[in-house]
This record gives sequence, structure tokens and C-alpha cells, in this order.
Amino acid sequence: MKQFYISVDLRSRKAMVDFLLKHFRYHTMNGWNQSTSYAANIKIYNLGLTKEIRDKMYDMLDTDGFWDEIRWPLDAFAREYNHRWQIGTNGRSGGYLVLYQGYTEPSEHKSYCSTCGQRNFRSVTETGNQCGKCHEHTRVDYKNPPMRIGTYPGKSLDMHEDFEDFSMDDLRERVKLVQHFDKVCDEILANAIQVCEDYTVEDETYFVPQTRRILVAAAG
Repeated sequence: MKQFYISVDLRSRKAMVDFLLKHFRYHTMNGWNQSTSYAANIKIYNLGLTKEIRDKMYDMLDTDGFWDEIRWPLDAFAREYNHRWQIGTNGRSGGYLVLYQGYTEPSEHKSYCSTCGQRNFRSVTETGNQCGKCHEHTRVDYKNPPMRIGTYPGKSLDMHEDFEDFSMDDLRERVKLVQHFDKVCDEILANAIQVCEDYTVEDETYFVPQTRRILVAAAG
């Protein structure tokens, strides 16, 4: 099985620079954009899986809930760095995990409905406490505005960097960040394998309600 994480001698400048320079990279947006960052190839054929697990994983890619079941390490990673660093998918079929730069900033919402959760860009003082969605009089102002999470999808990371100007401490921090990224990639793979071992794929038939206009005899 493929393992993305490798150990690095954090006492050696050469070892750390070699690790960063030789790490696999991929586009942060499109190929024409030419911006790249640290990445991992998670295409199924590249993961060194047994034929049984590989076939099941291909079968599960199209199921509802497979990605939701395995993606929690990505969310934990982003929260740990307050979303300054994030991991997302890229590639035609999402076959690459990429390290992105991100941010958080206060949103412009000033109030919310405590009944249905609807957010509003105006305060209760401005427009009253009635919710425009559920119409209950339960709107309240935020004490602290909620934060908005953003990502810089086209921004490169260390793309042309030779690390000569990095101090040893800066190098260690960058290596630790990229190693953490690699560990998360390993966790995603382990989660995917676990799902393949714990679940099977079945076809489910379901019906979607539709509305149509019909003629109804008038009363009387």
C-alpha cells in the first residue's frame, strides 16, 4: 500500500531542502495557470492496493456518501491551522490532494434567527426581530460576527523557491507542515480502505415526487 509520509532529518538543512524540492507537486487551479503546490497522487491505480480493494474502491467512487465518510481528516487539518492551510482535491476526477493557502475573515452578517438559523446582513435595531424566512420574532444580533472561510485556489506555494533564504527554524516549520499534509493523505487512504472492508455497494431504487398540472371537475 502506498505511504505518503516519510521521515526527514530535521537537524540537516540538506535533508530538509531535498525533501521539499523533491516532493510531488500539482496544479492549484488549472494546467494553464501554471501555479503548483505540494500534492499527492491519490488515483486508485497509484495506491498499491490489492485487486479486491481496488475493484471495490472503483465501485464506491460513484456512491453517495463515500467521500463524506473518509474526508474528516481534511477538515481537522484546516481547523488546526485556523484554515490558513487547507487541503483540497484537484484534477479532472479529483485524483490529487493539494495543499492550499486559505484564510478566515469576519462575515458581513449582523443577526440571525434563533429558530431557523437564517442569517441577515442587517441588525435587529435596523429592521426588527422578525425573521424573513420563518416569520418568527426570534432574530437576535451576533455578539461576534461569524467567520467566513476562504481559499486561494490559484496561489502557488514554494513553486520557484530554493530555500536558501530560509532559516533552519523556517525550514523545519515548512517541512513539518508538508509532513502533516502527507500524514493526512495517509489517513484518507486508510479511511477509504476501511470503508471498502466494512461496506458493500448495492443499487437502491427511489422515486422523486413531481408536480404536474391536471384537470379537475369543477364543484357543482
